[in-house]
Amino acid sequence: MSKGSDLDLDLIQMVQRARMLHDESAVPSEMAAVYWIEAKRREGEYPAPTANAGEWRVKLRVEDADAVWERVKALTVAGELGYKSKVSTRPAAGQADPDERLLCARTYDAADGADVARVGEALRALGLTALEYVADKAS
Repeated sequence: MSKGSDLDLDLIQMVQRARMLHDESAVPSEMAAVYWIEAKRREGEYPAPTANAGEWRVKLRVEDADAVWERVKALTVAGELGYKSKVSTRPAAGQADPDERLLCARTYDAADGADVARVGEALRALGLTALEYVADKAS
């Protein structure tokens, strides 16, 4: 490796830990400095993400994002969903509806149909509809 391409993994991990501490109390409607707020699983065993990971996506109204995020965050941390969930805090560049936010619940592998279905059902149990599952890569 050349000197300019050396990675400081300790520094990267420190920044990631600080980001997660910040995200624990972050509220989507009160954040604009970062595009996503994330929550990671803390309870229970769950496989590490593969190259074939994917996510359930649901579009939320801005006025619903805070309450839905609190419920999804709690389920994620408790190990009831996948390995990570995230919610957008502002519209994406060029987004047609500025009052829409995107919530994603990540699963470790799109090929694990039982796990994908389990996470989808947990989201539906929260009253979320119009869910779309998207794999990170085409199988």
